[in-house]
Amino acid sequence: MKRILFSFCFLYTAIAFGQKGDYAYKPVPFTSVQLTDNFWMPRIKVNHMVTIPASFERCESTGRVKNFVMAANRSGKFCTIFPFDDTDIYKTIEGASYSLSLFPDPKLSAYLDSLIAIVGRAQEPDGYLYTARTINPDSVHPWSGKVRWEKERELSHELYNSGHLYEAAAAHYLATGKRNFLDIALKNADLVCSVFGPGKRHVAPGHEIVEMGLVKLYRITGKPEYLATAKDFIEYRGHYNGYDSTSKDEWKNGTYWQDAIPVVDQREAMGHAVRAGYLYAGVADIAALTGDQKLIVAIDSIWDNVVSKKMYVQGGAGAIGDGERYGDNYELPNETAYNETCAAIANVFWNERMFMLHGDSKYIDVLEKILYNGLISGVGLDGKSFFYTNAMQIKSDFTHPSMEAERSGWFPCSCCPTNLVRLLPSIPGYVYAQKDDKLFVNLFINSKATLKIVDNDITLEQQNNYPWNGDLNFVVDSKKPVAFSMLVRIPGWARGQAIPSDLYTFQHATQSQVLIIVNGEKIEYALENGYAVIKRKWKKGDVLQVQLPMNIDRVTANEKVTSDIGKIALQRGPIMYCAEWVDNNGKAANMFIPENTTFTAAFSPNLLSGVELIKGSVPAVQVSADGKSVQTVSQPFTAIPYYAWANRGKGEMMLWFPQKIKEVDLVAGQ
Repeated sequence: MKRILFSFCFLYTAIAFGQKGDYAYKPVPFTSVQLTDNFWMPRIKVNHMVTIPASFERCESTGRVKNFVMAANRSGKFCTIFPFDDTDIYKTIEGASYSLSLFPDPKLSAYLDSLIAIVGRAQEPDGYLYTARTINPDSVHPWSGKVRWEKERELSHELYNSGHLYEAAAAHYLATGKRNFLDIALKNADLVCSVFGPGKRHVAPGHEIVEMGLVKLYRITGKPEYLATAKDFIEYRGHYNGYDSTSKDEWKNGTYWQDAIPVVDQREAMGHAVRAGYLYAGVADIAALTGDQKLIVAIDSIWDNVVSKKMYVQGGAGAIGDGERYGDNYELPNETAYNETCAAIANVFWNERMFMLHGDSKYIDVLEKILYNGLISGVGLDGKSFFYTNAMQIKSDFTHPSMEAERSGWFPCSCCPTNLVRLLPSIPGYVYAQKDDKLFVNLFINSKATLKIVDNDITLEQQNNYPWNGDLNFVVDSKKPVAFSMLVRIPGWARGQAIPSDLYTFQHATQSQVLIIVNGEKIEYALENGYAVIKRKWKKGDVLQVQLPMNIDRVTANEKVTSDIGKIALQRGPIMYCAEWVDNNGKAANMFIPENTTFTAAFSPNLLSGVELIKGSVPAVQVSADGKSVQTVSQPFTAIPYYAWANRGKGEMMLWFPQKIKEVDLVAGQ
């Protein structure tokens, strides 16, 4: 299979005309990093062997493929629920393209070509591609409007569909070298740019992502219209006259779409959390490429707002189910937490771009928090069961309508499963980054990377058992000695910081010095923006060792988060922990953790595909068999990684634990 060595997360090509700039820090290409670890690689293999085939099968069985066939024939009736169902095919093609680069698969490649041919036949002659209208323009989906783009601001998702088309087509082109999908996307992008952009029709897309997609096509082609239109989509936000600025209803005042005020004036995360994350990532792209400092000030402020006031402890975002949106500052309820999986994915995209703008490890700290917790919790260990929302606690009554206590095979709106399909195999592209003669080690994953530093070929091998163990080894291989700086991220949690804000803190923070050894000798190092800087002339066989402390930390929330007052959560390394019913006498909501409780960690290779457990002894409230008395008893306590819950049936789960009993709620039995 032909491979083109570019990053699949961010596509960098030489653009030979006058752009103002670009990201200062660039990721090492996805195809240059071969994973060998026991944490991510098995998940990526399951994604290839199980999730991708299951996703394609469900696209066929639910009528998503049929919609394209009917659109090609210009006859029939749109047979799925939402006009954005087209994107499930695009996202799965995108994930399959990433996966083909890791696991060459002629059968899968041929299947992609057959699907792409169906998509191409569904495209109208001028490039328009939207099955909900093309099948029968006289009987369109009620969200779509009578004419093209009439309801783009609110419901149609026409440009959202285009954005996912562009992202998928770029990935497929760079993975395979084939232009069949790319040409479809470019034809659509040319149409979009002929309708929208400077001096043409203006709109703030109702569901953002077309901005990121256009930037990817711009990077591949160098066509300035793509960048200009993406920029215009962002700049037009906040200029629509049809909203009621006095209304508190997010749909009526425009905040649901991040459209109430211009982006350059926004300072707080608002509205639908997935749309917001995609917007902020797109803003970062435009800011980097154009040098627009006002945009950078805006997303810097919004990032601070999210991380200091609106993020759950496991990296989730979007607290409110009504509108799948951000709530007010410090509004982070546990019993009704929404935390859509797609929002976690959008925030990974955004935080990677924030690092690329600024080169600060705090963005990777947040990205890591999301990856290892609130993102992979969205897919079951079997690779074919999913969470749309990611709960913070499940009690035995399972009463709240947005609360998912068990995983589903798919959903009527299956944006999250197909989004996971495309995210997981792209993870190698997040491990390293470069700037000049500096190599940034951002994620700790067993792997071998082939790099070019100061025009010299370098191989860097990571050897570790992360996230369960903090001992990291890096082995350098080079034909000749090369002088460069290796900057190894020292995670905030290893420096006594739960998150880069005061939203969450460690109750008993310890700041032990992280030990760094080169070729068997301990060295002194400077800490720069959260990175240990090791500058030397590296030669073949050099070994860098970093020893991160793996403490079991108690996390407390800012007192303004009223849902978590008097409670603690447990963290070890980057992993957040929860207690599940199956390990704790059939319940999880009846335990509390006094301040003097001691814990131990032990690896269980046969449980939940291999996990580090936290164990201890805690008091639990028990009700007598006749229901007439209550007592507190000491019992064994087991906590599992949060991402692994709900893989063993339906039952209680708790992440935040009270430290003492404040009161007992009496609930009548059935």
